[in-house]
Amino acid sequence: MGLQQFEERLERLVEGTLAKPFRSNLQPVEIGRRLTREMDLHRRVGVRGLIAPNAFVVTLSPDDVSRFSSFIDALSRELSDAAREHARIESYSFVGPVEVEIFEGSNLKAGRFTVTAEVHESDDGGFLAELVFPDGRRVVVGSTPVVIGRLPECEVVLQDSNVSRRHAEVRRSGDGVFITDLGSTNGTRVNGTPVREQILASGDEVSVGSTRLIFEMT
Repeated sequence: MGLQQFEERLERLVEGTLAKPFRSNLQPVEIGRRLTREMDLHRRVGVRGLIAPNAFVVTLSPDDVSRFSSFIDALSRELSDAAREHARIESYSFVGPVEVEIFEGSNLKAGRFTVTAEVHESDDGGFLAELVFPDGRRVVVGSTPVVIGRLPECEVVLQDSNVSRRHAEVRRSGDGVFITDLGSTNGTRVNGTPVREQILASGDEVSVGSTRLIFEMT
């Protein structure tokens, strides 16, 4: 399901002038398949179950880098999302943020590519916790609490008149992640319910002002 959705999104992304070259040459979904296969091959047993690689390096031929140049950043994001979806389906865990870097390999012929996958553990270790914005941006919840608010010094700055200067805080504690309302004027909601403090579960929707963030933990 993850790769099918990935392929459908890439088809929409490249439709038009870039659609024709994909009919006979390297197609982005081939990279996604190789990436998820590398996850399966290099998974390992950890304290919380199977740990999958989270750091990927994709090397493409000069010709393919040129063909993909107009959406190379979007391709990297889509590959990252495909890795996260594959991890969810296979019940894999990550111990650091998922990162996909794309480079040019001068010795590669058109259509040929390589994918390397490694486990890169964050300084916090244990598990990965992130807040996901509607536009796909991600903020890692590490050892330092993440403060959400209007002030420039907040880790998550929201330009919203319904958000207080220091609205809410998300922090790790033991094996869990908690959200605490910092006495905001309009309150903080988790899955639509007002909260003062609550432990978060993966998939929870956090509402602060008019912004809705999704909490993910693997």
